[in-house]
Amino acid sequence: MKLVIIGGVAGGMSAAARARRLDEKAEIVVFEAGPYVSFANCGLPYHIAGEIEDRDSLLLHTPQSLAKRAALDVRINTEVTAINRDDKTVTARGPEGEYTESYDKLILSPGAVGVEPPIEGINHPAVSTLRTIPEMDRVLELVESSLSSGRTPRAVVLGAGFIGLEAVEALAHRGMDVSLVEFVDHVLPPVDADLASILHRELRKHDIDLHLGVGAQSITDGRDGYAASVGLTNGDTLDADIILMSVGVRPRSELAQAAGLELGERGAILVDENQVTSDPDILACGDAVQVDFADGRRGPVLLAGPANRQGRRAADHALGHRTTPQKPVLATAIVRVFDQVAAVTGASTRVLSEQGVDHIVVRIHAPNHAGYYPGSSQIHMNATFARDGRLLGAQAVGVDGVDKRIDVLATAIRAGMTADDLAELELTYSPPFGAAKDAVNMLGFVAQNTLSGEAPTWDYNDYEDAVANDLVLDVRGVKEAERSIQIPGALLIPLPELRDRLDEVREAAQGRAIAVHCASGVRSYLAQRILQAHGFDVRNFTGGSLSLQYAVEAWGQK
Repeated sequence: MKLVIIGGVAGGMSAAARARRLDEKAEIVVFEAGPYVSFANCGLPYHIAGEIEDRDSLLLHTPQSLAKRAALDVRINTEVTAINRDDKTVTARGPEGEYTESYDKLILSPGAVGVEPPIEGINHPAVSTLRTIPEMDRVLELVESSLSSGRTPRAVVLGAGFIGLEAVEALAHRGMDVSLVEFVDHVLPPVDADLASILHRELRKHDIDLHLGVGAQSITDGRDGYAASVGLTNGDTLDADIILMSVGVRPRSELAQAAGLELGERGAILVDENQVTSDPDILACGDAVQVDFADGRRGPVLLAGPANRQGRRAADHALGHRTTPQKPVLATAIVRVFDQVAAVTGASTRVLSEQGVDHIVVRIHAPNHAGYYPGSSQIHMNATFARDGRLLGAQAVGVDGVDKRIDVLATAIRAGMTADDLAELELTYSPPFGAAKDAVNMLGFVAQNTLSGEAPTWDYNDYEDAVANDLVLDVRGVKEAERSIQIPGALLIPLPELRDRLDEVREAAQGRAIAVHCASGVRSYLAQRILQAHGFDVRNFTGGSLSLQYAVEAWGQK
């Protein structure tokens, strides 16, 4: 068996290492177009920040170490220029010239390439992306030059996705003034606006200059000694020593296309559940392949976890071993934004709404551990559920405990769990680590109440309808309400007084439904139950005024 792999890093090297473990006698050749075949690309921003001090720690393996450890024939700086399917060879061009290499099975792991947006001057020397070791080195050169310039060092990051936010934090840690530009109206577009607003607060707290709902339209030579100036669509101009581009990537599938392999959404390589392309002797994995997402979308997924598993699966199938067919991808991801953490898994409200999927949204603000134990902080969580109770997706932002909850919820989605299942999950509890009713349980409880019809909800997306047609009832304390966001025309009756003021509610409602709210949705739920017992038609604000406040901030921040 001769196995040829095109591309290294997560997908390709996982395939190569797995193939060697399965077959000691197989001939395995890996072609890598660049100088590094196995490196920790997810660690690049953290080396720029100085958190990972040793650059060499990012270099996981070299051709020499792979030859010694796994008997792999790794050929760096060698680009495969053609796949010749009829005679089962590839054409390669490297330091020793051009030649052909035969294969029995071929695995493609070409990765992705940065999208080049239609920005005038996009090829300015101050512009860089951050996907490879050489690009990281280039960014560090620009950073060091700016820090020694004798003036305020400035950076502009275009794109506020996961990588863009990591880059912002890294450059700020190095002492640069950072401007962040995002075309949509909030950072981290996969999350809901209310949760993104918490990240806006955190970024501004660390003096990040946010430009939301605008894009870059030109890059020119800079002013006042700066290397470049970025012209925005709203007329603003930002000077910079470095412009870091993080506006998305596309699959590097030109080689596959030229070979006549079938492509799918966004030009990704079509594969089956075992990573097999339209040619039974060619497999593919990593950022360049199309996957089915759990929310019904199709396209490439740019995450290391799926790429590693795809590489393993491709090797299993190529060598005739049992595979674990790929399941729909949840796109579970996490990012640190200074002292806050944001994470997502599964289907978002936006995607479900775009696809016309009937669902409910639950928003809670739960403590990361027992509230009476010192250091407790809130985890702000949104979750989507199908009408049959199945958990579809979840998002969370907080200082501590976000990763634990999203990991649990990602597992729950994969297992097909429902609100009932979440309510009954037995999770670790001790005051320093959790609560007797964990945030995950609370999501289940609230979803149960909503899905059963016992506790109908509304949220900030229903704001205009509620204000126009319902009696909005605020059950917070008087001083508490004065210090926070207020809904115009709302009737304020603190929860402890509600039972004694039911006639006042009835008179104010005049037959209308009641839209009740508090700070987080807990007291308003209690008010809802009281009012329902007295014959009122009541909806409870899921997430309460906290979610409303964050949403209003997001809507108003451009």
